Amino acid sequence: MTTLLGEDGIARCTWGNSTPDYAAYHDEEWGVPLHGEAELYERLCLESFQSGLSWITILRKRENFRKAFRGFAPEKVARFKERDIERLMQDASIVRNRAKIEAAITNARAIATLDVTLDDLLWSFAPQTHRRPRTMADVPAITDESKSMAKELKKRGFAFLGPTTCYALMQATGMVDDHIKGCFRAT
Repeated sequence: MTTLLGEDGIARCTWGNSTPDYAAYHDEEWGVPLHGEAELYERLCLESFQSGLSWITILRKRENFRKAFRGFAPEKVARFKERDIERLMQDASIVRNRAKIEAAITNARAIATLDVTLDDLLWSFAPQTHRRPRTMADVPAITDESKSMAKELKKRGFAFLGPTTCYALMQATGMVDDHIKGCFRAT
């Protein structure tokens, strides 16, 4: 288990020991059940923006994303127009990817049309049982549940949320607990 020990002597998932930013995120947020429309919309957006990039890039820009996307209030982002897209494309403090920016707006608009809460929709895909991974190699990239979530979100008008991104969302929001055996957060 010593391979899980960080410089601070805390046993955590190995990725959580790589930078102080990751340690704080791992220790305080990752895998903690998250609820609330703005909170889940933020994570949905950030996971989408992370696609193809390192999570540390997104994590370090999170406050800038929050400012740029009006605190991730879906009702505000749903009203964004072309001028807002252009403003965001000029904002070097966030990831300037037009497809991802447009997806964030599309997804805010999709939330407004839901016949259930975003909370209920997303959490309906949380598995009833989940086996704790022994090592990071045991952590899947996709699951049947994340495939189903991605398919349902697409059907409901959401964009840029494939099964891998959906599984990362599930991990980040505590729908699954992938803290590996030996990590202090593993319960």
